Amino acid sequence: MTSTKSFRIGVVSDTHSLLRPEALAALEGSDLIVHAGDVGSHDVLQRLAEIAPVHAIRGNIDCGGECGDLPDTRTVEACGKRLFLIHNLAELDELAPDARSTHDVILSGHSHRPHVERRRGVLYLNPGSIGPRRFTLPIALARIDVVDGELRHELLELRV
Repeated sequence: MTSTKSFRIGVVSDTHSLLRPEALAALEGSDLIVHAGDVGSHDVLQRLAEIAPVHAIRGNIDCGGECGDLPDTRTVEACGKRLFLIHNLAELDELAPDARSTHDVILSGHSHRPHVERRRGVLYLNPGSIGPRRFTLPIALARIDVVDGELRHELLELRV
């Protein structure tokens, strides 16, 4: 009998200081949580850290205070996979021109619009926003599972 090794990464963005109970429930069981910017309040990161270790970056609203000290981009390694966090994907070439060739996953936020695609073997994922609703966009987050070295992902629209 073979055992399956699995590692779950919760992916969130654009909380804008609002951390919904539905998001916390969806993140339960995560081994790691990454936040792709526009945190808004350090309290958000503290509450996420009660579930799993957190890696976060600064978004365009995170100008001052404790969130202003977050990095603009970050590489996170998990289970042999390299994840690159950037808030605004449009700034990728300017801030990290080599990220596409050196990472397995590129995670972004900013648009509040959940989106996922693969380009040249790289998974591009925007989890959407779990913060205040913007226009008619869904409240959403993502999960990435690394199972026996393979990436699996899902976008989750939360009922709020």
